[in-house]
Amino acid sequence: MRILLTGAAGFLGSHLTDKLINEGHHVIGMDNFITGNEENLGHLAGNGKFSFIRHDVSNFILVTGKIDYVLHFASPASPNPASPLGYPNLPIQTLKAGALGTHNSLGVARAHNAKFLLASTSEIYGDPQEHPQKETYRGNVDPIGARSVYDEAKRFAEALTMAYHRFHQIDTRIVRIFNTFGPRMRLDDGRVVPNFIQQALRKEPLTIYGDGSQTRSFCYVSDLIDGIYKLMMSDYHEPVNLGNPNEISVIEFADLVNKTVDNTSGKIKKTAERLGNDPQRRQPDISRAKSILNWEPKISIQAGLEKTIPYFKKKMGI
Repeated sequence: MRILLTGAAGFLGSHLTDKLINEGHHVIGMDNFITGNEENLGHLAGNGKFSFIRHDVSNFILVTGKIDYVLHFASPASPNPASPLGYPNLPIQTLKAGALGTHNSLGVARAHNAKFLLASTSEIYGDPQEHPQKETYRGNVDPIGARSVYDEAKRFAEALTMAYHRFHQIDTRIVRIFNTFGPRMRLDDGRVVPNFIQQALRKEPLTIYGDGSQTRSFCYVSDLIDGIYKLMMSDYHEPVNLGNPNEISVIEFADLVNKTVDNTSGKIKKTAERLGNDPQRRQPDISRAKSILNWEPKISIQAGLEKTIPYFKKKMGI
C-alpha cells in the first residue's frame, strides 16, 4: 500500500514508519517538526519506500498519486508543563492538530477512497472512575482543565472520525493508546519515563509529583506498534485500547528505574505539587484487542527499560 502517515517524525510515528516499510509498504511521512525529531527518520534517507513532506496538518493537505491508507498521528503529546514540548505550552497547536488536522487527514482519505486510522489516547477517559478502563467507558472528564486541550482534541477527533465513517462511509479505525515508552522518546519530552531515566543516569534523586501512589501501565513501543498494525489490517471500526494491563505505581516504577540503571543514590524526591488533573489510575482493559486482534503485549517493563536505557545513554553522551 501507499500510506500517508502524519506525525511521522514523532516517537510513535517513526517506529510505525519502520514497521510499515518492513512490511513492504511505501510511506509518505508528514511532519512540521514542532515536536517531531528529524533524526528519527534520518536512517531512511535514500530508502525508495519512504518520502517526506514537511507540512502542518492543520492546513489543507494535498498529496498527489494514489493513497491507500491515512494514519493520523500528528499531535503534541506530553502533559508536563515543565517541558517546552508539552501540550500545555502548545495549546492552540494541540487543538488544531486534533480538530483541523483530523478533518484534513480525513479529507485525504475521502478524496482517495482510502482507509483511515486515528491515533487517539487513554486521556479521553479523563481521571477514570472505572478501573480498568474499557472502551465502553465514557469517562470522567474536564473540558476546561489544564489537560483539556489534548483530551478534548482527541475526543473531537474520535467523534469526527466516526461521523466520516457513518456519513461518508470512510473505512476507519481508532486506537486508544496508553502509556508507551522506548527509544526515540525526546529527552525534553517531560513525561515520567525520560525524566526518571535521565535523573537516574545522572545519579540524581528521581522527582515524583505528589505521593507517587498514582498508577500507570507502561507498554514497550514495539508491542504497541504490532498492535496498531494488526488494527490497521483488521476490519474493526470501534475504538480499541492498546497498552500494557500490568499496572504499576509511579513510586514503584521509580524504584525499578533506579535498580535497572544502578543509580547509587537510589533516592526519590517527592513534591507536594500534583500536575494539573493528573489521573490517579490508568490501566487498560485489553479484552477487545485480545479478542479481535489476538494481541497482547509480550515485553515486560524491565525488559523494555533495558532496551530503552542505552538510547538515553547515547543521547546524553554517557
